[in-house]
Amino acid sequence: MEALADTPERQAIRDAARALCERFGDDYWSELDRTATFPEAFHKAVAQAGWLGIAMPEEYGGAGLGVTEAAILMQTVANSGGAFAACSTIHINIFGPHAIVVHGTPEQKERMLRPLIRGEVRACFGVTEPDAGLDTTHLKTRAVRDGNRYIVDGRKVWTSTAQVAQKIVLLARTTPLEQCARPSDGLSLFYTDLDRKFCEVQEIRKMGRAAVDSNSVFIDGLPVPIEDRIGEEGKGFRYILDSLNPERILVAAEAIGIGRRALAKATAYAKERVVFGRPIGQNQAIQHPLAESWAELLAAELTTLRAAQLYDSGQPCGTEANAAKYLAADAAFDACDRAVRTHGGMGYASEFNVERYFREAIALRLAPVSRELILCYLAERALGLPKSY
Repeated sequence: MEALADTPERQAIRDAARALCERFGDDYWSELDRTATFPEAFHKAVAQAGWLGIAMPEEYGGAGLGVTEAAILMQTVANSGGAFAACSTIHINIFGPHAIVVHGTPEQKERMLRPLIRGEVRACFGVTEPDAGLDTTHLKTRAVRDGNRYIVDGRKVWTSTAQVAQKIVLLARTTPLEQCARPSDGLSLFYTDLDRKFCEVQEIRKMGRAAVDSNSVFIDGLPVPIEDRIGEEGKGFRYILDSLNPERILVAAEAIGIGRRALAKATAYAKERVVFGRPIGQNQAIQHPLAESWAELLAAELTTLRAAQLYDSGQPCGTEANAAKYLAADAAFDACDRAVRTHGGMGYASEFNVERYFREAIALRLAPVSRELILCYLAERALGLPKSY
């Protein structure tokens, strides 16, 4: 499978990323999951290796590579003991600054991108809101112009890494919805300080991926300099859309990596575990589900690579990117579920790690977009059916 879409450069990325991740095995990540501790050492190692800027411009310290290479990196990271937690540690660096790269001024790129690429600054992504969910155009966070700054008030939810972040990519409404011709108008994008004097960050306890925090962020009078606005006022929703397809591709790649990690663990256990005088992997009730996962993960990978190829060549890829995320998330969930069941009672035990992979894989079916909304999108865009939402 590793030969797919390979070039010597891509194989070098895979080999180097694997070597780095092997320094942080299951025991490291299990302890961080148990104690809900951010993976500082892993983040530092990835930054020192130069991976945080894999898809960012070379003139600002990045590698200037495409989404295909970034997907290969993230699939390799996910295929390690860190699974989804390891990916979430660095995920925003891979896709989050895309709007700055495309729409930022030269001064903004210099000021904002270099510290992110070097790992000196961490950022979080402030878009989702408790009352809006996936209906981003109806978010309620307001940014009101006050001279050469904006004053922001509102609330964000499921903001990952906000406990340790110094910066926030923030989408807020600058023109009231009732004054806009379209709901997507009047939203502006900012990259600014997550100033704790004006922002209260409350961690959300959750099922999995405890090593990387998720939070509610309460914003009360946050002053944002006009220099921290990305692009034109009122066009932030369009700027965010630019990063949605790359994010879906990267999440799909991560799901495939997690699924293959779980499948490898299940396969090894099925070979070693002997019941009634024979390895359980000799039984078709064990073989067939695992073989099915192998095929499902391969199909998801091919779709993901297709979407990445289209994106990197400047072609429309919305349907392929969404299909990739849908297929990969389901394939990963099924592979992790089957890995737990292959281990039997021991699959429920932390020492075999598959229960941790399973808990993390559940989130992939929910975020950044639900499987149901993807199906609505594909029905409309691929099949030409009436829009249902």
